[in-house]
Amino acid sequence: MLQRFIRLEFKSFFRSSSLAANIIVKIFQLLGVLYILAIFVFAAFGAFYYPKKELHIDPLPFISKFLIYWLIADLFLRYFFQQMPTQNIKPFLTMNIKKSTLVNYMINKTFLSFFSWGGLFIYVPLLGILLYNGYDILGSLSWILALIILSFSINLINILLNGKDLAVWIIGGLLVLAGGLDYYNIIALSSASEQFFMLFFNHWYAIALPIALFVILYTICRKFIYDNFYLDKGLEMKQEVGRTESIQFLNQYGVLGTFINNDVRMIKRSKAAKSITLGSCLFLFYGLLLFSSPVYQTPYMQLFMGLFVTGGFLFMFGQRVPSFDSSYYPLMMTLNVPYKEYLKAKWWMMVSATAVCMVLAIGYAFVSWDLYFTFLAAGLYNVGVNSQVVLLSGAYNKNPIDLNARAKSLGKKNNFSFKTMFLLLPQMVLPMAVFAGTKYLLGTTAAVASLGILGLIGFLLREKLFGFIAQLYRKEKYSTLKAFKAN
Repeated sequence: MLQRFIRLEFKSFFRSSSLAANIIVKIFQLLGVLYILAIFVFAAFGAFYYPKKELHIDPLPFISKFLIYWLIADLFLRYFFQQMPTQNIKPFLTMNIKKSTLVNYMINKTFLSFFSWGGLFIYVPLLGILLYNGYDILGSLSWILALIILSFSINLINILLNGKDLAVWIIGGLLVLAGGLDYYNIIALSSASEQFFMLFFNHWYAIALPIALFVILYTICRKFIYDNFYLDKGLEMKQEVGRTESIQFLNQYGVLGTFINNDVRMIKRSKAAKSITLGSCLFLFYGLLLFSSPVYQTPYMQLFMGLFVTGGFLFMFGQRVPSFDSSYYPLMMTLNVPYKEYLKAKWWMMVSATAVCMVLAIGYAFVSWDLYFTFLAAGLYNVGVNSQVVLLSGAYNKNPIDLNARAKSLGKKNNFSFKTMFLLLPQMVLPMAVFAGTKYLLGTTAAVASLGILGLIGFLLREKLFGFIAQLYRKEKYSTLKAFKAN
């Protein structure tokens, strides 16, 4: 049966209507994965040799101090990005296949995720480094195996927590609080982590603890899924009582106000839109990387950072136009929707969020006013230029979004386009080149002014640009409808 499932996965991929795009996306994903795996291998060497050569301390206890934070980060990354394979399993529930077989296949398939096996490119090299440097063989094996088994246990915890947003945010808040208290030496979380993980090195037989934990979690997870694995119970779409909501003052703007009201309601009600909106808020803290990496000390990289600090919502929301409307896009096209007003509504949503982020980014003025002015310049460019470039790229976005499911996968099929990649030039490369060159020649004030002028030009020409973009959407209308219906 397992072989049949695997064959069906291959047939699903190769018989897709977007096979060429799928293959190209997979190639780029493979290159990205190889790059990340290379970073993981170098991270293993850095984690060992940095404390040994720079801090002159034993690397093993030092690494053990931070493993609790590593596993916590692993859980949250899995929760927000690892896709649960329930949709692929649903069609088999009506067939003469044992439910236990489907449950086992679903659980085991999650272990094939990059989040499960990617960590091996840190753990295995780290094991080799430990043995090369003369650490005890049994202790090193026990320590590494404990990490691997605990990482697999995190995968099972993620399955149990799937869909429980409130619980995850509460747990995350408590852990952030504990981390802060640990940083200020109020509690000794890192010391407890060191003692716990060094237990596996000092007493190799302690490996029985994570093995027992994994077996218990697997049993609980299997029973939980088995008891809820029905189309009319655990896998059905949640039904809620409909409510009429409206921001009254927007009604005076006619069709434009109606579209904005629809987007606000979508963000409030949709899991996918809500997750993306919350995720975009995290980009406000992207500037904190300035303190940890010398890469971001250069002017053009500071501007790159500013584009995301002020434009997190613009990029995450704007790049999903019109995907957010994919479920009712065919209906919209039968109603002779005015494309220009539709695009203006999206534009005002993005520009309003960017303006708020430009105000909130003033907190970076405590670092330096030059840094804040750099972020301000990035915000002005986002408002005048990138807001419209993002809408332009949406004409080639053929990837539908299920509003009832959290957007966990980064790049499903039909979302690749060379035209979209080409549009990255005016989005990122142009402002970085203009800002860095102007700042080098004339200073920060002139650099901010140069991007402000570009933003102002884009803002003043927005009506003509909206007309051009609307015409492009009309041209791509039928291919977009075909792609949305095919999925």
